Order: sequence, then structure tokens, then C-alpha cells
Amino acid sequence: MRAMVTALPNLQEINLHDMEYGHRFVDGEDPDESMTAATANETIHDINIITNFRKLRELHVHTHSSMNGRCPFLFNFQLLQKFTMFGCFNLKWDLSMLEGMPLLKELHCYNNKFLTGNINSLRELKDTLEKVIISLCPDVEGNFNDLADFPRLVKLELSLTSVSGDIRKIGEKDFLKLEHLGLPDTVCGGREYEFHRISDVPEVMHSIHHLRKRVLGFAEGWTWSLSELLSPDFYHFDNPRASDLDDVPFFVAMVQVGSRLGWRWENDASDQHCK
Repeated sequence: MRAMVTALPNLQEINLHDMEYGHRFVDGEDPDESMTAATANETIHDINIITNFRKLRELHVHTHSSMNGRCPFLFNFQLLQKFTMFGCFNLKWDLSMLEGMPLLKELHCYNNKFLTGNINSLRELKDTLEKVIISLCPDVEGNFNDLADFPRLVKLELSLTSVSGDIRKIGEKDFLKLEHLGLPDTVCGGREYEFHRISDVPEVMHSIHHLRKRVLGFAEGWTWSLSELLSPDFYHFDNPRASDLDDVPFFVAMVQVGSRLGWRWENDASDQHCK
């Protein structure tokens, strides 16, 4: 890579991949000591050298276990527009570190178990972000409604995070450019959300139906249910001879007939419905 610094000083895209067996990048700050010990005999490579590429527009990091600890230098590229972090299992970082990328348009984060932070910190990039995909990052939290006024945002995917919020709070002037919205079950109305009360369902489903008119394909294939643990409305049908056909329908699904779209209660077997 040192040769690249000299030969390609204006390089605009870098892809960092997992290294071959017996090689790894030098540890960052606060590394996982057990990982450091397990890889003590491997050949170490200096990753800090990428800071010399000051004109980067895209940085894609797919290093799996080759990077360990915190590496602040990865988040200090003033011209960067697209940043991908995929399956970096031992890399520790926080969403607030993205402030070092003031022109960022696309953020793609998948399966990064040590990623932390509140999505509210993305407000530093409100005027530039167009796509935010954060998935399988369980320690990312915050309220997705905090991004409602992002003027350029066309894609927001937050599946399998701890982000909260409420679909009912999306107003007519919120998420005006949005073309895709993916929400976890920790959001009221998100995919596989568990309702606490039956009385909440009609209003939430009305909001989802209304949003589908703006965001093509929103909530397609999603299901919801009444919480067995948290809902006082939940009960079991105590009949030892009952079949699935007799189960109480505590699942909710969208249904489309022709051009008409609605919702219904279903049982677990999906063959008995309450309309």
C-alpha cells in the first residue's frame, strides 16, 4: 500500500478486505485482548497508511476479524461520500465518529456487533445523507423519527437494531424524499412489532396504509402480533383438543384484493382470519 500512496495520490476509492490466514492489521485503541493474544504470531500490517489518501470519495471496510479495537483514523476523510462497514466483528466505533465525514451521502453498516451510538448523531449530516442502511447492529439506538426532516434521505433501513419510534408520528411533511423504509420490531409498527393492546392496532395499521401510498412497497411481507408477555388482552384458548383452526387470531397482516389494500387478524396457522 505504501507504493500506492506514491503512485496514486489522488485515489478515490479503497476496499479493505479480510486478510489471508496468518496476517492481520495492527491493533487499534482498546483492542479485544483475547483476540490480540490469539493472533500474536501473525504478521502485522500498518493500516494507518490509508490516511494519506486525502481525496477518497468511497471507503469500503470488510475486514471481519482482521481489525481489532478503535481506529479513529478511518473516520477522518473530509471528502468521503460513501462509507461501508460490513462484518467487522472486532472493530469498535460509534456513530458520532461520522462527523469527520461532512460530505457523506451513503452509509452502509451490516453486522457490526461493536457499533454503538444514537442515530440522532446523524443530524450532523442532515443536509448530505441520502441513504442510511444500518442492519444487524444491536447496540445502535435512538428514535428513527429524529431523521424525519432530512431533505435528501431516500433510503432508511434500520432492521435488527435497537432503534425505537412510532410510525403514527410520521407527518405529511416528514421523510419527503423517502423511497424505502425498513424498521425493526422495537419501533411501534415496525416489522414483527408486538402490540400491547388490541385497541392500538387500527390506528397503527391506518398509518402504515397511508405511508404505503408514499413509499412504494413499504411493509410488504411484514407481519405483526399481539404480545403474549406484555399485552393484558392476550389469552390462550384452553381446549386440549383444539386444532390450529380454533386458535385465537392474534397475528396481523396486510391483505390486498385487486387494487384495494387492507389488513386483518390471523391465527398462527394463517388460515383463519378476522376481517
